[in-house]
Amino acid sequence: MINRIAFTTAAALVALVLTAAPARADWLFTPYLGVTFGGDTNGQNLTYGASFGWMGAGVIGFEVDGAFAPDLFDEDDGVDLAIQDSNATTLMGNLIIGAPLGPVRPYVSGGAGLIRTRVADADEFFDIDDNSFGVNVGAGVMGFVSNNVGLRGDIRYFRSVQDSNGSSDIDLDFGTFDFWRGTFGVTFRF
Repeated sequence: MINRIAFTTAAALVALVLTAAPARADWLFTPYLGVTFGGDTNGQNLTYGASFGWMGAGVIGFEVDGAFAPDLFDEDDGVDLAIQDSNATTLMGNLIIGAPLGPVRPYVSGGAGLIRTRVADADEFFDIDDNSFGVNVGAGVMGFVSNNVGLRGDIRYFRSVQDSNGSSDIDLDFGTFDFWRGTFGVTFRF
C-alpha cells in the first residue's frame, strides 16, 4: 500500500514538473502577517515577518525567513502566572521545492535555524531567555497577479532541537517546544 502511494506521488510530481510552464529565475521578497497556534502556544497569536529568497527556473529555491510573535505564551486559561512579556522570534534558512504552473506555484519547504523565546514576569523572578536550534517544515502556494507582484499563503510547523545526552558527542533529538504558523503576504518579484 505504501509503495503504491509513493509510486503514485512520485509519478504525479514527475508529470507536474515535465508539463509545467517554464518559469524564470527570480528574487522574491514577501512581508507577511499571520497567526501562531497549537503546540506550546496559548490559543492563536499574531505573528509578523518577512522572507527573502530565490526561486530558480526549475523547481528548487531557497529563502531566509524571519518572524516575530509577541505575547506567544501569555495566559488565556484563567491561570495568573503574572507574565508581563513573552515572545518568540524565528530565523530560518529553508530549501523550497515548487512546481512552476504558470502564474501559480505550489511549494513545500523545510529548513533549520534559530528559535528564540523570551518570557518575563512582572516581578522579574523567573525571566527566561532561550536561544534554541530549531527546524521547520511547511507548504504553501504563490500566485502572481502581475510580473512583479503576487500573493502567498503558507503554513509551517516549528520545533526546537536539543542535544539529548549532554555529553561532548552531539546526539540531536526533537526538543519539547513546538508550534504552528499560518501566514498570508504580498510577494514582490525582481
